[in-house]
Amino acid sequence: MSEVVEKSDARANSWGDLLAEGRLPRFALICLGVWLNAADSLVTATILPSVGADLGGYAYFSWATAGFFVGAILAGASSGRLSEMFGLRSATALAGVVMVLGCVMSAAAPDVGWFLAGRLVQGLGSGWISGFAMVAIAMLFPERHLARVFAAVTFVWGIATVLGPLFGGVVVEAGHWRDVFWLFAAQAGVFSAATLWLLGGASKPSGGPGIPWLQLGVLGLAVAAIAVADLAPTAMGSVGLVVAGLAVLVLVVRIDARARIRLLPHRAGDLSTVCGSGYLAMFALTAASMGFAIYGPPILQHLRGYSPLVAGYAIGAESMAWTVSAMAVAGATGVWDTRWTRLGVVLLVISLVILALTMADGHIAWVLTGGSLLGAAFGFSWAFMSRRLLAALSDEDRAIGSSAIMAVRQTGGAAGAAISGVAANLVGFSDGLTDASARGAGFWVFAAVIPLALVGAWATFRMTGSATSVAS
Repeated sequence: MSEVVEKSDARANSWGDLLAEGRLPRFALICLGVWLNAADSLVTATILPSVGADLGGYAYFSWATAGFFVGAILAGASSGRLSEMFGLRSATALAGVVMVLGCVMSAAAPDVGWFLAGRLVQGLGSGWISGFAMVAIAMLFPERHLARVFAAVTFVWGIATVLGPLFGGVVVEAGHWRDVFWLFAAQAGVFSAATLWLLGGASKPSGGPGIPWLQLGVLGLAVAAIAVADLAPTAMGSVGLVVAGLAVLVLVVRIDARARIRLLPHRAGDLSTVCGSGYLAMFALTAASMGFAIYGPPILQHLRGYSPLVAGYAIGAESMAWTVSAMAVAGATGVWDTRWTRLGVVLLVISLVILALTMADGHIAWVLTGGSLLGAAFGFSWAFMSRRLLAALSDEDRAIGSSAIMAVRQTGGAAGAAISGVAANLVGFSDGLTDASARGAGFWVFAAVIPLALVGAWATFRMTGSATSVAS
């Protein structure tokens, strides 16, 4: 009898059951939304030289990424409340339209100002899309399937990390950089139209309590300060902007705890809860991981003579390991989700130590090992962390709590990029790529964030241990 029950439970926790009962089309829609957000955030890596040759404005190109992430973070943070006010179906369809508008603005841009404005609008559209996707996951899929759904989201992110820049490069080789954004506009249009069909009845508008404008405004200031940190003329100015931005992020949490209309779930700033410790872990771990993708390629190219393609594939070890490990453990249940989660964050700390010691002069096998462990760290832990956090939320907080996962991750990414930039610039990276600056950056970009990774590991162990559930 017990064997029959076990087999029944296994079938209920399988990929076949996940895609049954009409869930396949909605699952595909969520994956398309994640692809749009991930790929569009990365595509500028390969097309900016062509944009610069056409439009000029090289000095402002850091805003092509910074502006996108500012828009994406603000949109992701507000998506939970918007889904309550307008309903998941209408809000998601409108998000697709906003992204279409942003893509058209960049594709038809007569100058760099219009191009950058288009990137900001794209960030808003894709941020809402990814936020609403998280709400859809929480609302439309049973808890037994959440780990597999998040593993699939991770898989799409991993694929986008590799294919996003490649997509931009291939399109530019075949035609013109503007075609990249026309193609993204077409994809976003398909997404918006499909949403009206596939999310019918998914979530009815309840009016909601409104939009937390004060918290969003303060959050915007924090993200902007962090995003422009590497543009400061002095190292102390960069450090000051990062510290100020992080301090304002803490202020956002404090303001929200006392606000009538909340941006975050109840007790999101309380580290004794799964929610509070979970968000801190996600923020800190994401921030600690950013240096490899940003500074790995130029360091490998300069010190080892690798071509951009070879260096890109070396950095791609992180995405590959993330994807493979996430899919491998997606079906874990019981005590194993805690074990995989904790193993993941331990591997992240180990990976940073390896990269700090070997990126500049170590054998390339060690660099690949460090990058692979960094990816596996998230593959083993991210889906289970997300599922645990969602399970701890009350029904009242489920929409805003689920959408906040992506906003917290993107905010951590922006903070991590800025911290890595400050560490690199302090050793002369901003003055030019020399052997000395490349070696210094190869160590400090990773060593500087090890304390942040340890904070994330502590928060993860607390989240999976003594932390209490807000929903209980």
